[in-house]
Amino acid sequence: MSLLNNIDLIRILLILILLYLGYVDLRSFRLPDFITLPLIIAGLLFNFLSPSSFVDITDSVAGALIGYGSLWLLNCLYRLAKSQDGIGMGDAKLLAALGAWLGWAALPSILLIASISGFIGGMIYLKWRQQSSHHPFPFGPFLAFAGIIELLWPQNLPLFLLGNLS
Repeated sequence: MSLLNNIDLIRILLILILLYLGYVDLRSFRLPDFITLPLIIAGLLFNFLSPSSFVDITDSVAGALIGYGSLWLLNCLYRLAKSQDGIGMGDAKLLAALGAWLGWAALPSILLIASISGFIGGMIYLKWRQQSSHHPFPFGPFLAFAGIIELLWPQNLPLFLLGNLS
């Protein structure tokens, strides 16, 4: 009997890719397309073809579209207000990849965890680098962190919030 099944190996591979992407973004402020775009496609294919998929294909496609679209829209609104980009499109592609793998319902939890950890981590990052709060810092490591948390321990934030509303 093997110690790890196929789904565990997929999770480990995803975690390693997310750790690498977080490291690259921290060092270069870039999330390379040659990793993020295949990650989106792989998530869609995995959830379409695998009998042990994380979510069904409609949730996967919706997750990719909503993941990318939400950060794209946020950046457009920021650009209208400030005449500059506020978030990189690599971050949008990473969120699309997380949505493709984990589905649209995971996106609120991922964004909440990434935003809270990004706020705290960003302040530490800027203080450590002795930069002002107006200086940019990479958001990809926090998206990667939130994706790992959601991959290992699904938060089910939407179910919790919706359950408390009724």
